Amino acid sequence: MNREKPLVILTRRLPEGIETRMNELFNLERNLSDEPLSREAMVSAVQRARILVSTITDKIDAELIAQAGPNLKLIAQFGNGTDNIDVSAAMKRGITVTNTPGVLTEDMADFTMALIVAVARRFVEGVRVIPEGKWTGWSPSWMLGHRIHGKRLGIIGMGRIGLAVARRARAFGLQVHYHNRRPAPKRIEEEVQATYWDSLDRMLTRMDILSIHCPHTPATFHLMSERRLKLLKPEAILINTARGEIVDTGALAGMLEADQLAGAALDVYEHNVAEIEERLIRLANHGKLALMPHMGSSTVESRNEMGEKVIINIKTFIDGHTPPDRVIALPGL
Repeated sequence: MNREKPLVILTRRLPEGIETRMNELFNLERNLSDEPLSREAMVSAVQRARILVSTITDKIDAELIAQAGPNLKLIAQFGNGTDNIDVSAAMKRGITVTNTPGVLTEDMADFTMALIVAVARRFVEGVRVIPEGKWTGWSPSWMLGHRIHGKRLGIIGMGRIGLAVARRARAFGLQVHYHNRRPAPKRIEEEVQATYWDSLDRMLTRMDILSIHCPHTPATFHLMSERRLKLLKPEAILINTARGEIVDTGALAGMLEADQLAGAALDVYEHNVAEIEERLIRLANHGKLALMPHMGSSTVESRNEMGEKVIINIKTFIDGHTPPDRVIALPGL
């Protein structure tokens, strides 16, 4: 007996091959504009869909979920993070939430190491010099950065990505330190020669480089507050490729302006793109801050793997089984 294909609504465009496969399997409705759906369009989507394929640009809060139609049974997030979704509200309505963990690990770790080297060695400033006609020739004292070999790297959040960064950091000769809710297994600590700090405050005072890899939860909102940022050495650099809300961006900007930090790189932001503070742009223009357009996971491989995971989660759910990537609670640090 043929079963009717479920209505699957995409809130954004996905890789062409993934959309083609979904179109074969499901009754697919695309967002052809590839712009974030308006609130009105999101309400319409949750009222009509059986399965909503969302992304981090969609705000799926309790109010939106309360307006969902009786057919909506699965929110399949195209992405690892689910802090844009009120998972508790969804669960109360009997709506399953899934994500796509694990596929971004290597790409994010590569990107993080690239930013560490770029900030320490002033690559962002350097690549502008020749195109802007400012290079007058080599000089012994010009455009001096800092060696990272032998420096202390502090990792906040030793999950998949944090561990992958630690592995790369060891190859660059960095000393690995980390703060987590609990220590990593001994075999992991031994593999990357990592030192565990149960006190984040104490760790911060000793680090040359800080890299953030924890999720955004109520407990980690402004985890790097002004008070904690001021624990860092003036020579330290900060890298955030996790979630913008973890760092008090205003306080970070103030410290960079006052030369209380050597530099920083951000791939995530507290506010919308249009709301990125002018002072951050000014700091970037002066070479103290590398502003990246949320491209840490932007590889062909990761996007395709994410799409495959979405398809597997949907198919498993439709077949009456628990999806492999079901989200039941937001993890803490």
